[in-house]
Amino acid sequence: MKPEESCVILGIDPGTVVLGYGLVRASKGNLSMLEMGVLRLEKYGDHPQRLQKIFSLMEELILRYQPNCMALEAPFFGKNVQSMLKLGRAQGVAMAAGMLHNLEVAEYSPRTVKQKTTGKGSATKEAVRAMLELTLRFQHEAEMPLDATDALAVALCHYYSTLASAVYLSGENSGNNATSGASLASPKKGSRKKNAAAWESFLEKNPERMG
Repeated sequence: MKPEESCVILGIDPGTVVLGYGLVRASKGNLSMLEMGVLRLEKYGDHPQRLQKIFSLMEELILRYQPNCMALEAPFFGKNVQSMLKLGRAQGVAMAAGMLHNLEVAEYSPRTVKQKTTGKGSATKEAVRAMLELTLRFQHEAEMPLDATDALAVALCHYYSTLASAVYLSGENSGNNATSGASLASPKKGSRKKNAAAWESFLEKNPERMG
């Protein structure tokens, strides 16, 4: 994709009880949130039925927003084998839907998502949400689950990891959101420390964003 073109990224936080999704549009370095939300699956007792609902949601989002790529958070490895198996299936179904529509599909670890979006790999989910509000210029609804902002963070992580450098090097960015993304994506020494400092300063001035 050329830096001057508009790109829509679909971010997914896989889950078999609650699945989060978020869409980010990047256009000439300007970032905006298109939609975020969750798919609640606890009322469906049958696992195959849950997978079908996930696939249907992916189809709906892809057809509605025509994303260029899909980014997913990699499953967190735990001791419960059955839970990991089900989570892996949920992720696989979401990926299959994206691949069916010829989307580029990428996967990121939870730590990488936090590092790319806040500059701190050990950041809390609340801190990630706060930085998203600052970067994408929105305020979350009180009842919006963290699964939704987690998914939005995955989409933003993909932008920082792949597209931000191209926009920055093209010299065609607007100088606001793209600069933040390029700083995280570029290898310049000290750039991540500066981003982390900005994040901490923001949280100090806005303690209510921490929940």
